[in-house]
Amino acid sequence: VQLQASGGGLVQAGGSLRLSCAASGRTFSRYFVGWFRQAPGKEREFVASIRWSGGSTYYAETAKGRFTISRDNAKNTVYLQMNSLKPEDTAVYYCAGQSQIGKYDQWGQGTQVTVSS
Repeated sequence: VQLQASGGGLVQAGGSLRLSCAASGRTFSRYFVGWFRQAPGKEREFVASIRWSGGSTYYAETAKGRFTISRDNAKNTVYLQMNSLKPEDTAVYYCAGQSQIGKYDQWGQGTQVTVSS
């Protein structure tokens, strides 16, 4: 499966963006699809995930209350709605899927999110 992340951009602090992760080639597996981010000079970190089958969601503490992950089965797409953005949210955001439980082994190319103060 190929993953295509989109929706990044430049936004002022307090603004919103919605990222999309579209799968092509195959549908997402029944396991998890996650969003991760990597800021310059920092390690990649988990942001949020959703179980494709069932819809259970999980969030990093930094995302709780501000970000919402959702899925559209018909479009084979996962979204990350990001509200109340902060400059520290600036990073390249990646979506990833799992071909087997517990391992993110399908990665998109990343989309840049820049939040200005």
